[in-house]
Amino acid sequence: MEDFKIWHEEDGITFHNQINVFFSQCNKFKKLSLHELLRITSDTAVEEYRQRGLSREELLKNNFAILVSRVSFKINRMPLENEHITITTWEEKPEALQFMRAYRITDSAGSVLVEGLSSWLLVDPAARRIIPLKNFTLRNPPTEQKQNGCQKPGKITVPEQMPLLAERKILFSDLDGNGHTNNSRYGAFVTDSLPPSFQEKDITNFRLNYSKEAMPGETLKIYGSYDEEKKTYTVVGKTEKDTSFEAEITF
Repeated sequence: MEDFKIWHEEDGITFHNQINVFFSQCNKFKKLSLHELLRITSDTAVEEYRQRGLSREELLKNNFAILVSRVSFKINRMPLENEHITITTWEEKPEALQFMRAYRITDSAGSVLVEGLSSWLLVDPAARRIIPLKNFTLRNPPTEQKQNGCQKPGKITVPEQMPLLAERKILFSDLDGNGHTNNSRYGAFVTDSLPPSFQEKDITNFRLNYSKEAMPGETLKIYGSYDEEKKTYTVVGKTEKDTSFEAEITF
């Protein structure tokens, strides 16, 4: 029986999480689902902070919450069912109002399957307002950035005209312990809205920007447009009031 481990390196920042990819985490092609990629990387980031004494509960005691804002992934190959992988994450030098975090997923031989970058906002959970990072003194901020092969999280250019792909109501199973639509669910919203021929394609790059949380009971109208030259599908989810998310998928 294999012993899966979780540990920090001596630098106290680089964190490794060994897991097995289970059947329920995969799509019909026995590859890790996009929303599961978002979940396991986000969960590993949260666990990395918890291991350093910065659990969600400890953050709340200090009137802090840290919410993911943008993610970007370069996918060389999606992990497969029953594959043993290591998720490595580390916090990088922050930018303006955003924490920065990197990811690397490797197989048992050490080959890089996925590289990622994400940005996170520090917010007051009661007032729901952004807090300057200089006010976060619970840890010493990192000062370095490592080389990463994925595209940096940033603005997504949205075409003017996009047809409606799908409508999706936010339901109880979409919510997490914060009472929010869990960030990983937006990956499911994106892939479920794509035409079947694109659901079968391998994703090489994925970017997702969270704009405004979709609330329970609201219905997302999901629009999309494919750029043949760039081999990229742009997908946007909107509620009646706001844009909820913007995504860019390259095949």
